[in-house]
Amino acid sequence: MSFTAKDVQALRERTGVGMMDCKNALVASDGDIDKAIEYLREKGLAAATKKAGRIAAEGVVAAFYNEDGKVAVLVEVNSETDFVAKNAEFQAFALSIAETVAAVNPADVEALNNAILVGSDRTVLENLQDKILSIGENLKIRRFVRAEGPSAIYVHGGGTVGVLVGFETDDATASTEAFKTMGKDVAMQIAAMSPQYLDSASIPADVLEYEKGIVAAQLREDPKMANKPQQVLDGIIAGKIQKLLKEICLVEQQFVKNNELSVAQYIDSVAKEIGSDIKIVGYTRFAKGEGLQKREDNFADEVASMVK
Repeated sequence: MSFTAKDVQALRERTGVGMMDCKNALVASDGDIDKAIEYLREKGLAAATKKAGRIAAEGVVAAFYNEDGKVAVLVEVNSETDFVAKNAEFQAFALSIAETVAAVNPADVEALNNAILVGSDRTVLENLQDKILSIGENLKIRRFVRAEGPSAIYVHGGGTVGVLVGFETDDATASTEAFKTMGKDVAMQIAAMSPQYLDSASIPADVLEYEKGIVAAQLREDPKMANKPQQVLDGIIAGKIQKLLKEICLVEQQFVKNNELSVAQYIDSVAKEIGSDIKIVGYTRFAKGEGLQKREDNFADEVASMVK
């Protein structure tokens, strides 16, 4: 039975195995896709398919910065267990994916999967499938962010949290040690304090109105506020909102290394020291596994299954 390139692609989509392995399986199976799937399973190459439905909410956030090209990348690669996340082979693979993002500038994860992995002659997806087979867990590339221009990156806790911060300044300023130290400090601030917005101007109007409504409702429930004139209540609401902004907006937060300064004041002080202008333009904070369903292991059931 003959087969076409579409058959090879169809087999790849069903099994997640590389193109050449799919072609070889179809050759060995005389073009029969079902037999080709069995062939791949016997060879162990379709193991990735069987693992694809398993929860992968552990893993690492890896970072890469190309200082020459001024390209910074964060990427989150998930595994099933924290044990694998700490594996040197897995961490090196995650870093190579970040390097690939820097070099290729893919539009999304699908485009990244189809790109050739840096240091390899095969695609990212094919290398990912190799790792699934060798490590024995479901692995997934969840997300990435790539930025060009002066940047700072910071990875905390061996990859539990990663931060990328973008700045606007000239190349001479970005090359100074003072700027690099400041960039890392700001990235560490974001990692520790997890601000929701860059500044107050970044907060959507409906979110701000919602927060004001919450404060107003709290005041209405407070017996001490029952006879206060509206002008006084409005002042209290404004004060509480200003306090909230200092908690949720990065540049208005207290700088953790010197709480006499806000983050904005700290950046300005470094700019003044260097004699240049520095503006923070944005940031991304990845915490590995955030928002994902976590795997729940029952130790007693696991031991019982082993005994059986």
